[in-house]
Amino acid sequence: MKALVLAGSCSQIVLLNQLRERNIETVLADNNPNAVAIPYADKFVRANILDEVAVKKIAIDENIDFLIAVCADQVLLTVAKVSEELGLPCYIDYDTACKVSDKGHMKDIFSKNEIPSSKHAFMSELDMEKIKGMEYPLVVKPVDAYSSKGVRKATNLDELKLYFDEASNISRSGVVIVEEFVEGAELTVDFEVVDGKAHLLSVSNTEKVNYKDRFLAFRTRFPASVSDATVKRVADIGQKIADAFNLVNTPMLVQLLTNDEKESVLEFCARTGGGAKYLLVKAASGFDPIKAVVDLTLGIPVEVKEIKPESKFITNEFLYAYPGTFDHLEGFDELKADGTIAEYWQFKWQGAEIVNAVTSSDRVASFTIYSDSYEELVEKHNRIAETIKIIDKNGEDIMRHDLLTDIKPLFL
Repeated sequence: MKALVLAGSCSQIVLLNQLRERNIETVLADNNPNAVAIPYADKFVRANILDEVAVKKIAIDENIDFLIAVCADQVLLTVAKVSEELGLPCYIDYDTACKVSDKGHMKDIFSKNEIPSSKHAFMSELDMEKIKGMEYPLVVKPVDAYSSKGVRKATNLDELKLYFDEASNISRSGVVIVEEFVEGAELTVDFEVVDGKAHLLSVSNTEKVNYKDRFLAFRTRFPASVSDATVKRVADIGQKIADAFNLVNTPMLVQLLTNDEKESVLEFCARTGGGAKYLLVKAASGFDPIKAVVDLTLGIPVEVKEIKPESKFITNEFLYAYPGTFDHLEGFDELKADGTIAEYWQFKWQGAEIVNAVTSSDRVASFTIYSDSYEELVEKHNRIAETIKIIDKNGEDIMRHDLLTDIKPLFL
């Protein structure tokens, strides 16, 4: 068999390795000639993976048996569309993929099915009548972007106009959502939907940089600091989403806000979590979400057994850098060898130009910690923070150490 894997990020490294273990030949497509997953594929083809025509041609030319992607909701559209046109297997049909990838459709379905979410309106031109009655701050986001690109918080009309234009230029369709900002702790919730039942795999806290107008995640921590009652409500919300979108067999990632009394869903997608989230979910539940995507694509039934965490405390830390030309990481291998770091990922390639630290696509690297106690978690984190470096071409450490903040207890 031969698989066409779309996107060459770290998560695809895990996917490519799992496909190799099944003796499946792999062709990797990505527009980045330096994508970190390239060495793990049997063949690499440079292509715009959001261009359905280009991807379809690759699939035909390479005589592909199936297309597959993990951790990327916009790429899921390409996989679903091309698979449908070529009669190849896919765990989700194109119509459903469109509904779960477009934040405008998503919010409408939330409203119709009483799934809690913020007041909102979506439009291609800023129409103040459509947002009449909404209160600042307002969040502006493209309906079809990813990696938090174009997501800004406006506190007044001038900012709203500026950020709206910005989001409109980023949106492929030109459509933008404007919604009320909701206070609360952000949770990332992973499910596996099997025969229509949404199985809760993990609930984790997402910590974000205290930017005035942006939302940049720097840490995800399991278990989430919420009550059992909140976990139960979150599980119920996941099932309502699966029912509302007619999801049958698929991974599902939900992002929401909570004050431990009520929730507001930000968005969701029918995919596994990106970056190092695979490790957190697997360690938090004992369930392998990437293996499940392969099984679903190949028509192999997926079963969610007892959810059993492999570690009491798990954290993913995302690393950013000051502007510069990336050369290499330092200190990571030693810390992984002695067990301080469970795993780490490098997202940028040697020679990559680092400009900002404002979206998740600006991440240079990440690492994961497992620990049996909160004290051990803090000890490991502090040792890592004192040791690791992101080195530029001049031999200087350009890591944003200020964004690798201390781990503190989370309370709502």
